[in-house]
Amino acid sequence: MTREPASTHWLDALTVYGTALLVGLTMVSFPASSTLLKEIKGLSNAQYGFIFIPQIFTAIFGAITGGSLARHIGLKKILGSTLIANALAQLSLFTAVMYFSDQYTFYLVLLATALFGLAFGLSAAPLNTYPQLIFPAKGETALVALHTVLGTGLAAGPFIVGWLSNLGWWFIYPISLVGVSILVVLFLPFCHLPDYVASLKNIDVKHTKNLKTPLYNWILWVFLIIVVMYAFAEGTFSNWAVVYLNENRGIPLTTASLALSAFWAMIAIGRLLVSVLLIKVSSQSIWLFLPVLMIAAFFMMPFATNGLAGILLFSLAGLACSAFFPLSVDLVTKQFPVHAALVSSIMMAALMTGVGIGSYTIGSLRSLLPMENLYQISAVYPALVLLFITILKIKSKK
Repeated sequence: MTREPASTHWLDALTVYGTALLVGLTMVSFPASSTLLKEIKGLSNAQYGFIFIPQIFTAIFGAITGGSLARHIGLKKILGSTLIANALAQLSLFTAVMYFSDQYTFYLVLLATALFGLAFGLSAAPLNTYPQLIFPAKGETALVALHTVLGTGLAAGPFIVGWLSNLGWWFIYPISLVGVSILVVLFLPFCHLPDYVASLKNIDVKHTKNLKTPLYNWILWVFLIIVVMYAFAEGTFSNWAVVYLNENRGIPLTTASLALSAFWAMIAIGRLLVSVLLIKVSSQSIWLFLPVLMIAAFFMMPFATNGLAGILLFSLAGLACSAFFPLSVDLVTKQFPVHAALVSSIMMAALMTGVGIGSYTIGSLRSLLPMENLYQISAVYPALVLLFITILKIKSKK
């Protein structure tokens, strides 16, 4: 496939990576606005916890739908749909908080999280496929870099929301994301992104394995299990960090929140470091090392007896989680290059499912065991990841 001029090449990258940043900023808008939703708009703890349920189902639906349609309608239209759903999600959140009475807020926020789940799911195919088409010579690094940008949005969002809320200007955050998302949608027709369908014709099928649908291939299902197990670990680290440090360790809420921010910041920083390491180190070596680091972080969690220790340990956890998912996507799409959009979308659905189930598992076990013990027991998740990676390697050699 003929490449566009260099200026267009980087304009393509700006569009795709900018969308990743928007998705990250939107994803974190709901937990970052939790105080506003609970204390000012009157959502109960149960209602606040429930607003994330629709997001899981619509993300799975969006990921599978987007991955399936990529070969028929192209990635650009799916990217446009992602941005529209993203804008509608933030518009719903803005409307719920600014213009409706408290009794309707809950239902509009449910609509907002459902719309974001759809945007997140739809984004899987274009965001995980375009970097490798735009930068074919450095596909691994390009994909990890994209997830670094997404992680930057997750890390920066809470700071921006907190700063604007203190000034009484919270509304600027969601309405800005609406405006930028719409601007990118309007720009898309003039953007010459790589043609995904045309790129499939350039794949040398004579030297490519797994040409048939990946849904019946054992390799995809092993990768699926690996990603779900990883997502259990990520969800346990991230969604229970503040509760563990504040309620179980007696660490002030502001410090506990800082530890969570450190987790997300280290995910972004870790992905950036890995994108550099990939120049000299194989992706499989890094992929194998990161679960070992997760196990260490889980076992060390009981040592989070003060604020500094909590920040350091959740920083370690963020570093351990950092590049595992984007590397998983890269490795599985290399197994199924003809079905790259579909399998990357399935991986995104697995990630969302695992994070949700892992978080609820900890919640259901809290009455039986202390959180520090639950964190140590959770080391079984990355241990299972290592087990299935070993199975994958043994069966592949056969």
